[in-house]
Formats: sequence, C-alpha cells, structure tokens
Amino acid sequence: MSIKLDSSWLEPLQTEFDQPYMAELKRFLLTEKEAGKHIFPAGSNWFRALDLTPLDKVKVVILGQDPYHGPGQAHGLCFSVPGGVRPPPSLVNIYKELLSDLGIPAPAHGFLEHWARQGVLLLNSVLTVEMGQAASHRDRGWERFTDAVIRLVNARQEPVVFMLWGSYAQKKAAFVDTSRHLVLKAPHPSPLSAHNGFLGCRHFSKANAFLEGHGLAPIDWALPECAVSD
Repeated sequence: MSIKLDSSWLEPLQTEFDQPYMAELKRFLLTEKEAGKHIFPAGSNWFRALDLTPLDKVKVVILGQDPYHGPGQAHGLCFSVPGGVRPPPSLVNIYKELLSDLGIPAPAHGFLEHWARQGVLLLNSVLTVEMGQAASHRDRGWERFTDAVIRLVNARQEPVVFMLWGSYAQKKAAFVDTSRHLVLKAPHPSPLSAHNGFLGCRHFSKANAFLEGHGLAPIDWALPECAVSD
C-alpha cells in the first residue's frame, strides 16, 4: 500500500496500519489492480488529505463519503477536483453557500487545496473507488481507518469545527465531544438535498466565528482564481 503521510499522522496511526484489516484491504486493492480495474485516486493520493493537513494543524473537518469515480476527478480531498475538471454539482452548491454566507464568488475551478493547507481536513470515509462504480470499495476497511482519524482529531485539546453534511457524516462523527469542539450539521450539498437546509446553513461564517472566539486564525475560504498549489 502506497503511504505518503505527514509524520504527525503516521506515528499515531501506525497501530492501524499494523492491523489485519489493513493487510486485507491492501490485498483487495492489489487484486483489483491485477484484474485490470482502474482505481481512483492514484495511489500517491490515497492519503493526500492527511498529508496536506497535519494533525496538529487541523481546525475544521469536512467529511465526505467516497471519492469521485469519474476519470480525472478524485485526487484525495473530499468534494475537490483537480484544475481543469468541472466542479461537480455538490461543490457547485457549496460555492453557492459561500457566496450567500460570506459573499465569496465561486472560482472557475473545484480545487480545494488552499483550504486543506490552512487546516481544513477534507476527509472521505472511504479513500478509494473503482472507476464508474460508486461505493465499490465500501466495507473493505477504509471506514475503520478513517474512524481512527476522526478519533485522533476528537482527542485534541484544541477546539475543532466539524462540518457534518448529510446523515452519513453525522453518524460517522456522532462520538465527537461537543463540549470541546463545534459540531455543525446540515443536509448534504447534493442537488437532491441542498435545498432542504444546506443552502442557508451559514457553516462557513459560524466556523470562523468559533475559531476566532478561541483565539485561532479564521479560514480564508476564498479560493485562488487559478487552481494552483499554495
């Protein structure tokens, strides 16, 4: 299994990598590749969210489910796509909420690395998927691994904002300690549910108000006009 992981995560997660379920997951992924199946994202990006956002720098957690399963879309950050790829519908609605909440106009791209480098952990529950097959790698072990990631963030003494969009994310992070962290809940930004409460939730301004109230720098949610790494 290709591991590119910031050291702040690698040490506390080593016990997870040593577990039998991770060995089984590795075998599954190797078997899928040997069968000629296309797996997204590329192996070097499976842990991209963790590598860009060190554990001690996490300020906000946004949880997704699976990576995008279309060619060229997934690159290791939930809701994000590389430059040159059309922003998917859920991200379009996230941009609509940013405009309504903070007056930030949507960029022409869907590349969210600028957020990740500021401390926004853009974590999918499942870190790989087969091309064209949504949910194809669920229940293979990734969920247990990402649960461990959330527990590490929850254990931090520094306050963190959890943005939980949709019932899946809300169930996955149900154990987060709300006495220390801010948990913001809303429907998923998918076109199927965004108009039922995601649009108008004002999570971005609420997150920044919480961070500033605890003496932490707010997130600059405005994305560079061009999709470039910071």
